[in-house]
Amino acid sequence: MREITFQDPHRQKHFNLFNHMNHPHYCICVNVDITNLLSYLRTEEIMFTPAVVYLISRVANELPSFRQRIRGQKVIEHDQVNPSFSVQTKVSDVFSFCEVRYQAAAPTFIEAAKVQMKRMEENPVFEDQERDDYLFLSSLPWISFTGLTHAMHYHPCDSVPRITWGKYFQEGDKMKMPLSLQVHHALVDGGHVGRYYVRWEELAANPASWLAER
Repeated sequence: MREITFQDPHRQKHFNLFNHMNHPHYCICVNVDITNLLSYLRTEEIMFTPAVVYLISRVANELPSFRQRIRGQKVIEHDQVNPSFSVQTKVSDVFSFCEVRYQAAAPTFIEAAKVQMKRMEENPVFEDQERDDYLFLSSLPWISFTGLTHAMHYHPCDSVPRITWGKYFQEGDKMKMPLSLQVHHALVDGGHVGRYYVRWEELAANPASWLAER
């Protein structure tokens, strides 16, 4: 982790403008192409949720703006951010948080995630998460949504990205899935979000290139 300063004066003005707004978060939802990813997961019998959590987390860790957080008057950049995602439980009709430390090797991460998911299904936790090295992830596997907003504190406003995926569906010969990004505008601009989606679909189109990594 390191403290950063924006060397570009225009970038600093951009930060100052959005950081002083009462509602600095914005959300974008895109139907991403998961045709190759879904086919590969089915063929190799790889569990869908931990693979998607890995892919979401990998792209976020590749982009510095998704690892940056606002702390008071400072901006810090984590070396790594880790997913905290929602899982359904067997003891209640509401979800549990499921935290898994991000690991670069997809198979290693997926196996760790499967163990933790099973644990949280039986012994759910729901505690306020005060650390900011998270990515807050959730899923709505029942619906293919076109927009989404999240509950959060705005005074002061945290700067942790919130990423959600929904029910996948067929569109022509493609399989699509809604994927929403809610981010703090002072840190993550539209160009950063665009690069996130481009990289996400690039990796999703070539799943063997990362799901076979050790």
